Amino acid sequence: MNPSQERAWREHRAAYLVDVARGTMSTSVAPQDPVDWSVVFARSAPLIAEIGAGNGDSLVATAAAHPDIDIVGFEVFEPSIASTVGKLAARQLTNARVVLADGVQGLRHLVAPASLEAVHAFFPDPWHKSRHHKRRLVSPATCALVADRLRPGGLFRVATDWKDYALAMREVLDGSPLTNTCDGWAPRFEERPMTKYEARGLAAGRTVYDLCYRR
Repeated sequence: MNPSQERAWREHRAAYLVDVARGTMSTSVAPQDPVDWSVVFARSAPLIAEIGAGNGDSLVATAAAHPDIDIVGFEVFEPSIASTVGKLAARQLTNARVVLADGVQGLRHLVAPASLEAVHAFFPDPWHKSRHHKRRLVSPATCALVADRLRPGGLFRVATDWKDYALAMREVLDGSPLTNTCDGWAPRFEERPMTKYEARGLAAGRTVYDLCYRR
C-alpha cells in the first residue's frame, strides 16, 4: 500500500470492511449462513452487489447516486479496498460496505437467494489464454448463481473492452436463466464512471461492450 492507502486502511476499514468466516485461503469464504445485511447497514433497503469492485470508483458512484440503496463490493486486493474505504469516508457515505473476498464465493455464502436488486461486474479479468478461459467470471455456473441471488426483475450488468470475452459472455448469458434486456448489446451504463482502465482501453482503440440481463 502507498501511504494514502495505509492511512485509509488504518482509519476507515473498521467502518466499511465486513469481516466474514474464511475458508482455506485469505480471500476465500467458508460456508456459513447468509449475512443479515439489514443489520450491517442498520436499515432495510434494496441491496446491490459488485463483483471485483477494484478501487471503488463504480461502487462509490453508485452509493452516492442512490442513498436509498445499499451496496456491497467484493474485492480480493487489499490496497484496492484501502482506496475504496478512503473514498467512501471522504464522501461520508454510509450505504456501502466492502468484503475482502472472492466475489463468487461471497455471493454463494453471504447473500440470500432472491435478495439483490442488481449484480455489477465491470471489466472482469478477460483471462486471454485459452487454457485460462475456465477462470473467467461469466460462466454458466456463475450466471446460475447470480440468477438465484437476484430478486425477480433484478439486473446483472457486465462490461468488458475485449471483444472475444464480450462475445463469450453474451453466449453464456443467452443460455442462462437470465433474459437480455436489450436487442443485443446494452447502451453504456450511465452511472458507471469512466475509470482510468476504461479510458486506457478506449485510447488503445478497443470498444467497450455492455450487457444487461434480467431475472
